[in-house]
Formats: sequence, structure tokens, C-alpha cells
Amino acid sequence: MTEEIKTLAQMIKDSKRIVFFGGAGVSTESGIPDFRSEQGIYNTIHEYGAPPEEMLSHTFFMRNTEKFYNFYRSTMIYPDAQPNDAHKALAKLEAAGKLTAIVTQNIDGLHQAAGSKRVYEVHGSVHRNYCMKCHKAFSLDEVMAMKGIPRCDKCGGVIKPDVVLYEESLDEDAINGSIEAIRQADMLIVGGTSLNVYPAAGFVSYYKGSRLVLINKSATSYDKYADLLIHDSIGKVLSQAVNEAV
Repeated sequence: MTEEIKTLAQMIKDSKRIVFFGGAGVSTESGIPDFRSEQGIYNTIHEYGAPPEEMLSHTFFMRNTEKFYNFYRSTMIYPDAQPNDAHKALAKLEAAGKLTAIVTQNIDGLHQAAGSKRVYEVHGSVHRNYCMKCHKAFSLDEVMAMKGIPRCDKCGGVIKPDVVLYEESLDEDAINGSIEAIRQADMLIVGGTSLNVYPAAGFVSYYKGSRLVLINKSATSYDKYADLLIHDSIGKVLSQAVNEAV
């Protein structure tokens, strides 16, 4: 165990209201690609004739719904992905009464699959899907089993994933819950995120305590503000630190 991880473990021991803020890097160790790295979704050549940022926009969804779903099913959905050591460590921390909330930019539901209860999904979830006409709910399995454009079996309306597309606003309840949890935290652990995606990345500024921890393989614009900075595997770091602390 490195000195940095030992320091992190001690900070966890000294804290009672920890919040974790995470991004795509939390799930890469589960085999889900991130967005902006060299191997990320945005830097991969696609066959759909438009950049991913455009294909994941509200306008594209409304105008080219079938193309959107072809891209979405093939690129954004990983039904076989399992929680990794980072997800499991955070669930353990919550069960021990130390972690009060997870704020995630991910839409994969792996935190809940690992056992975490209080999770604010600021960009939504692939596991929630709704008819745009009558609002009937559908599971991910139901949507994936449908061919072409998924349609409601009740009214025939188009089904939309409950994920925040470009040009759409974040869910207000998720925003308010995330900000309030971060404000009340006595420790904020930020991991697996470049902190380049706003407005979610701006949530970090609501933390005013003295235990701001950044765990990321690459540098971020917030590194200079961190009380503890660790450039390493988030799964390894959290697993070792949490096992030592609780």
C-alpha cells in the first residue's frame, strides 16, 4: 500500500459524511469505454455519418430516431458489465455508515448493482425508459428486445431512454440532491472524471471542506485544489483504502 493510499484511508477514518463524485473512468475497469480518451467513444470512427456528440443530441434523436437507436444500442449499452472494485468499495463504505451519497455522471447503473443505495445519476440511466406519449415505463431488457425504434405496447408512442442528451437539461432533483450532499460533506472524493463536462463538473465547487481527494489517471483542472491527489487505478486505490479504513 502506498503512502498516498494510507493517507486516504486515514482521511476516511476521520470523516463521517463522505460524498463520492465520479465519471466515466469509474466504469472503464468494468469494460465500459469512456468518452474522451484515445480509445474513448468520441475518438472512435463510427459508421453512422455523424460525430457522437451530434448523434447523442435531442435534435438527432427526434429527427433520426432509428439511427439514434442503432448507435445507442451498439455503443452505449453494455448489458454484461459488472461492478468493479471501485463500485464495491463505495458500497462497502456506505454500508459502514461513512458514505452519505454518490454523485455519478455515468448512466450504467453499476453503483446500484454493487449495492449502493443513495445514488444521484445526474445524466440519467439506461435502465429507465419511458413512452414519450403516455409515459409508461420500460426496462432496458424490454427496450433492447425491440427491433428498430422501440414503441410503447400501450399507445404506440416512441420510447426514450431516461438519459440526458445534448441540448437537454439535467434533472432538477438530481442537481439539488447532489449539491446539497456535497455542501454537507466533510470529505469529497472525486474519481474517474476529467471534470470537463459542465454543469455537473461545477458541483465540486460547492464543497468547502479540507478533505478534497482527486483520484484520476490523468491530470484535471482541479488538481491544484486537491488536499490529496492520486494518479492511479481508482479500483485499486478505493479498494485498498476502504479495506484499511473500515
